Amino acid sequence: MQLGMVGLGRMGGNMAERLRAAGHEVVGYANDGSGDVQSLEELARTLTAPRTVWLMVPSGEATHSTVQSLSELLEAGDLVVDGGNSRFTDDTVHAELLDTKGIHYADCGVSGGVWGRTEGYGLMAGGAGADIERLMPVFDALRPEGPREEGFAHAGPVGAGHYAKMVHNGVEYGLMQAYAEGYELLNAGGPVTDVGAVMKAWSRGTVVRSWLLDLMVLALEADPNLDQITGYAEDSGEGRWTVDEAILHAVPLPVISAALFARFSSRQTDSPAMKAVAALRAQFGGHAVHKAGEAANEPPTGG
Repeated sequence: MQLGMVGLGRMGGNMAERLRAAGHEVVGYANDGSGDVQSLEELARTLTAPRTVWLMVPSGEATHSTVQSLSELLEAGDLVVDGGNSRFTDDTVHAELLDTKGIHYADCGVSGGVWGRTEGYGLMAGGAGADIERLMPVFDALRPEGPREEGFAHAGPVGAGHYAKMVHNGVEYGLMQAYAEGYELLNAGGPVTDVGAVMKAWSRGTVVRSWLLDLMVLALEADPNLDQITGYAEDSGEGRWTVDEAILHAVPLPVISAALFARFSSRQTDSPAMKAVAALRAQFGGHAVHKAGEAANEPPTGG
């Protein structure tokens, strides 16, 4: 089928290539001029009605403005799919805006990163059944080989796809943090002399094997001591949204919450909170404090 792809970055560009390799016609647009067309107006003119336009642009204002522009350029019967990392609450707003023009809307959480072009993408879609069925040739081309249900889910109505992807990313935070903490402990001075070999040995047969572990092994093979990077970790926003939803529904998420806060800690070269803890320990117990620039370790005593 014919598809317009708006956004040709690390994800959108690779998805367009995977779709083309499967025999679909993809007309790409990127605001840096690297696409097949140079504007959304040209994209709308190039596509044959009923049009299908897939968005892979940053969440928030970039997606809002793109949907607003498409609402003025597309026609009744056309279909817009947001495959970016939008917050699920935005989907209702976008669907209602497009519905005033008779334009259909679906959302799709997409997982696979830079490996998706060759390995396939995990897909979680939200929308009306007829719209999802219309998009099935695209979903089948993007998902991994094997049973459809192991790489694709119609998660529910509009918004369900992004909600499922939000929770997926929260789980990902927790898994990544667990592997990272294991890596740090293995490196902390115990008897293990080859941390990379140990983690690689976990990759088959053990209960902690996973694709994330495989990627950790690849990272250690390329940089055994991770000397080429700093310990500063960003968060995409979806981890925060997951914790927000947990609070709203009173669902305890201690692992995911801790993993999110660990990323915040990574951005502090000298934690103000831990400075306060050190000052309090000195006040109530007379425990030694380390002056700025000192690196000595105090034996664990008291509180």
